[in-house]
Amino acid sequence: MITLTDVHKAFGANKVLQGVDLEIGTGESMVIIGGSGTGKSVLLKCILGLVTPDRGTITLDGQDVTKGDRDAFLARFGMLFQGGALFDSLSVWQNVAFRLLRGSQKRPKAEAREIAIEKLRRVGLKPEVADLYPAELSGGMQKRVGLARAIAAEPEIIFFDEPTTGLDPIMSGVINELIREIVVEMGATAMTITHDMTSVRAIADKVAMLHGGLIRWTGPVAQMDSSGDPYLDQFIHGRAEGPIESVR
Repeated sequence: MITLTDVHKAFGANKVLQGVDLEIGTGESMVIIGGSGTGKSVLLKCILGLVTPDRGTITLDGQDVTKGDRDAFLARFGMLFQGGALFDSLSVWQNVAFRLLRGSQKRPKAEAREIAIEKLRRVGLKPEVADLYPAELSGGMQKRVGLARAIAAEPEIIFFDEPTTGLDPIMSGVINELIREIVVEMGATAMTITHDMTSVRAIADKVAMLHGGLIRWTGPVAQMDSSGDPYLDQFIHGRAEGPIESVR
């Protein structure tokens, strides 16, 4: 569904992506791993067209992502942001239904609210949460609201940016399970950015390791531990010694 070929992106002298090649199949859950500052978020932004690559091509179903109807293109995506990114001034249901209340996917207000409450139920939140505001929710509940918003418009492709950041191990496990269940239920194509190896094992079909601006290894999650790749091996086991230099 998504193909990246020789994608390069630099910001001044900082060469972030230096020839990324990657394929994400329809209905597949791909997890991109790598240390902080390796360009995982830049890669995601390039796919969404928020950042234009300096070189290379990115296609969605064979079509160049930089061309065509932007609204129709973006309507195919859902996104769970790292920090939740909920709107403080909107109630929970209005956050979930944000896309359904605007633009080409606009629905009547009553219908949008109904859909929002159903999506909240899907992520384990009761209807009475709908009229609360984000500040009244715990971090775990805010993450669930963000997930409900990501799936509200039934997208074909969902991006998850560090979905368990800031959550305790139990809530992280709950969110990982929800993500896995929802992606399978919807038949969606998923791309997740994370450095949490528990999340990787819980939600990935395939894994890609980004380091030094390149995909160093990609393959099924079941082959990750026996890859023989020194970069991947060091990263997944959290070793200080290895080809990935730690900043001291």
